[in-house]
Amino acid sequence: MLFDTHVHLNDLQFSEDLEEVIDRMKEAGVSNVVVVGFDRPTITRAMKLVETYEFMYAAVGWHPVDAIDMTDGDLEWIEELSSHPKVVAIGEMGLDYHWDKSPKDVQKEVFRKQIRLARKVKLPIIIHNREATADIVDILKEEHASEVGGIMHCFSGSAETAKECIDMNFYISLGGPVTFKNAKKPKEVAAEVPLDRLLIETDCPYLAPHPYRGKRNEPAYVKLVAEQIAEIKGVAPEEIAAMTTQNAKKLFGIK
Repeated sequence: MLFDTHVHLNDLQFSEDLEEVIDRMKEAGVSNVVVVGFDRPTITRAMKLVETYEFMYAAVGWHPVDAIDMTDGDLEWIEELSSHPKVVAIGEMGLDYHWDKSPKDVQKEVFRKQIRLARKVKLPIIIHNREATADIVDILKEEHASEVGGIMHCFSGSAETAKECIDMNFYISLGGPVTFKNAKKPKEVAAEVPLDRLLIETDCPYLAPHPYRGKRNEPAYVKLVAEQIAEIKGVAPEEIAAMTTQNAKKLFGIK
């Protein structure tokens, strides 16, 4: 069975055909997903989904692009939700220097607050990183994020950075880009990261793998990610599926 550790089935792109998406997911052998909420509307929809579907779990946090909008009340709300039995992580959180909606200093402060919250409630964190690797690694170290660990979501850094993150108690999660023909770094990372620190994801509806690149992504396609990693590592796809599912359940505390 496959475990997709990062989906946005709470995205409005799935509002018309969610049941069909779920059917295709099950046909592909995907047994569990983590639905990620990153602001008020998406967290609300994520919680509704996980209370409806037994195989769905939630991560709740605040996206760095929208860091400027987060209030103390939002952080308190996330803390309240963290005690829900289906909430398994805090995030996605991190830094995004590609978009300029939220100033860097605001992003950093919101990132630090969420790491501290995760340590308080003892949940792993899910890291969003866009063009901000050095600052993210520094903050994770300064805030002792290794106490809770977590996921470097849709990892796009080098194999060296991946090792640094693993040393801080993080798992490396690979998605659709590892299947792209020109994706040198993700393929190198897939080859280097030990199986016991590897996770897979779709980040649907974004970043669909080859041959669906540019189209809407969905959880069924995580099978293609697993198959590509299996090819790179020279093992059976079933081994990647089993190990990454085991890793996800261990990290999220799912029996």
